[in-house]
Amino acid sequence: MNKTLQPVILYDGVCGLCDRFVQFIIARDLSAKIKLAPLQSGSAIALLQKLHLPVAALSTVVLIEEEKSYIKSAAVLRSLSYVDGAWKFFTILRIIPTPISDFVYDFVARNRYRWFGKFDACIIPSPETKNRFLL
Repeated sequence: MNKTLQPVILYDGVCGLCDRFVQFIIARDLSAKIKLAPLQSGSAIALLQKLHLPVAALSTVVLIEEEKSYIKSAAVLRSLSYVDGAWKFFTILRIIPTPISDFVYDFVARNRYRWFGKFDACIIPSPETKNRFLL
């Protein structure tokens, strides 16, 4: 990846909670700074391989910024720095030690399908948002 690449969020494309997170980002990243890709896509797999991240075992949110990658709570909280409005304030939660924030993340992740549902396939982006996705 080159240094000019926009940040990319990789997410579980069949997860209802992840879909809501993606919709949240789209609605609040008014400058369209962030690109998105479901983990099940060829683009996401290629990015994970390029960064030497485990493709088969990874089922978490990943944020890629230039040559760095962040997973779990770090990915979610760093993503908030790209959205517009007061949501940026919540990036202050990055001061919470990673083991604690990842503990909360893991608890929600273990229950996400039960609480938020699971799709049979990745949601297809609308024509208005298609340019935001790497597929």
